[in-house]
Amino acid sequence: MVRFVACAFAFVMTVVPVWADPALARLNERVVTNHVMPLVEEFESAASGLEQAATANCAPDSPELIAAFYKTFDAWTRMSHLRFGPTEAEDRAFAIAFWPDGRGKTHKALGALLTGGDLAVFEPEAFRNASIAARGLYALEFLLYDAQVRQMGTEAARCRLVRAIATDTAQNAGGIARDWAEYGDLLVRPSAQGVYRSDAEATQELYKALLTGLQFTADTRLGRPLGTFERPRPKRAELHRSERSLRQIEMSLQGTRLLAMELAAETPAITARLDALYAAAFGVVAELDDPALAGVADVQGRLRVEILQIAINEIREILAMELGPALGVAAGFNALDGD
Repeated sequence: MVRFVACAFAFVMTVVPVWADPALARLNERVVTNHVMPLVEEFESAASGLEQAATANCAPDSPELIAAFYKTFDAWTRMSHLRFGPTEAEDRAFAIAFWPDGRGKTHKALGALLTGGDLAVFEPEAFRNASIAARGLYALEFLLYDAQVRQMGTEAARCRLVRAIATDTAQNAGGIARDWAEYGDLLVRPSAQGVYRSDAEATQELYKALLTGLQFTADTRLGRPLGTFERPRPKRAELHRSERSLRQIEMSLQGTRLLAMELAAETPAITARLDALYAAAFGVVAELDDPALAGVADVQGRLRVEILQIAINEIREILAMELGPALGVAAGFNALDGD
């Protein structure tokens, strides 16, 4: 009997997380169900629409193509803070969104493809081996809005490349959605042999994604064009060619707010503070009226962008000082921390 009990205990230990926390388990399941899967499915649907629009009309001035491009970028940006698991597998996140591109690799990679004379490189399987800088939504922005790129190569080559990027993006979006259907179980049901060994580890992953998403928006989406007071860098703003820089801030805030509200759902006081801080940040966005963040080049415009950066950093502070301790987790290291 003793031996049987010992064996049964050993079996249970292989399938039950080392540190089980029912409250965090419920939270993790709620986040996957209410937050992750809807955003992932929204992006998959939008990317499929982009592929269909590019197939129907690949011209850079096609209203349907541009509308599908905007819709897909909105959907991606709302979920772009989920940079772990299926999103990172097979370099999908980089293949969808290669930015920032401080060395101008996208322009060069597109030029090489468009002037290379080999249309076979635009076939789906071959294109997956192309430079990651020539793939994804930022590369598509060049093809739609950059005057130089719109003149590179032949019209046939540019059309093939638009369609290749749209198909590649749709395939990556489909892969993310397909894999999340299984990966979600790893978050919801941690085990000693799994990616997450406890409910707290799974919660920490979600919490870290939230903080990292806000950090990227404050430090990169806003920090890059702000540059320094002596040398602002408006041309470093994300999607400045299509004048979507401010839109990116808004979409990223929408996505992180959804996650913050889910993680803080059991702490009403923190929820109220976060709700107020997000409302303040959205208010600054609405009043900014600077779609490409070009205003960083003058003193008053820079001040308004800095106020938005401060508003986002106030959200980060509440998350770090109050929500993390309430959940019993810390952010740990992330990909933005460097060495």
